[in-house]
Amino acid sequence: MPQSNHYLSILIPTYNDMCVHLVASLVEQASQIDGLSYEILVADDGSTSKETIVANQDINTYPHCKYLLREQNIGRSAIRNYLARQAQYDLLLFIDSHMSMVNDDFLSHYLTYHDRQLTYGGYTIKKDPNHQGNLRYAYELSCIAAQDAEHRGRSPYSNFHTSNFMIQREVMLAYPLDERFKHYGYEDVLFGKRLQAAGVTITHIDNPVGFARFESNRRFVEKTEEGLRTLFEFQNELKGYSRLLAISERLRRYHLTRLLQIIHSCLGRPIRNNLVGNHPSLFLFKVYKLIYFASLKE
Repeated sequence: MPQSNHYLSILIPTYNDMCVHLVASLVEQASQIDGLSYEILVADDGSTSKETIVANQDINTYPHCKYLLREQNIGRSAIRNYLARQAQYDLLLFIDSHMSMVNDDFLSHYLTYHDRQLTYGGYTIKKDPNHQGNLRYAYELSCIAAQDAEHRGRSPYSNFHTSNFMIQREVMLAYPLDERFKHYGYEDVLFGKRLQAAGVTITHIDNPVGFARFESNRRFVEKTEEGLRTLFEFQNELKGYSRLLAISERLRRYHLTRLLQIIHSCLGRPIRNNLVGNHPSLFLFKVYKLIYFASLKE
């Protein structure tokens, strides 16, 4: 069995997401690591689904686990900062609630990097014909080739996501996520930028979690639009850390922004109809993000 004298707080932010199975998988792994003192804190950010809340109460029946139910939604950044403050140990592991375990040595592998400031393990997706026609699945699958540690390490700060990372608690408390980010998207991008400015090292490794669930096409498009509005709101601070911003700025210099706005007004609705339908196009998804972002400047 792996040997360890480590202390680890596993932190899971959730919203309307049943994550008992994820917690059970983590408990099973943690219990196999001799000498590991651990806790698992699941913070519910004001879920509206009573069924989900009831189901997640079972988390309290597992050893060293707590389900922290908050009545009001405080946002993606604030809930993670809250978890960091609640944690009792100096090493924090953040995992998004919709992820799943794909490796039996996930925790023990992370613990070999216990002395690093921040370690990001990435994510993976298994090909599954049952997800055919799901836009989120198709999009993430198209990006997966660039999700290994070698690719991510080439731009370590812009290729960081909050879905699966381990960080020293003192670093997290010194450089918390920006709580102005109340809505979906880009809070992790600005976090990466702040860490780079502070000289915090991000170590990229291949220790992925798996995408376990994919939202409907309509919900994914809505979340994408929400993320683009967030990007628009914080564009000055995110310059240099967003490919879409770079493309948008290049087109602006060529005086093409107005053309994109016209395309959005004429074709935005039929393109969106394709994306929320049963046969969404990844090409049209990329086009839609560009013209939707341009439309925000009107």
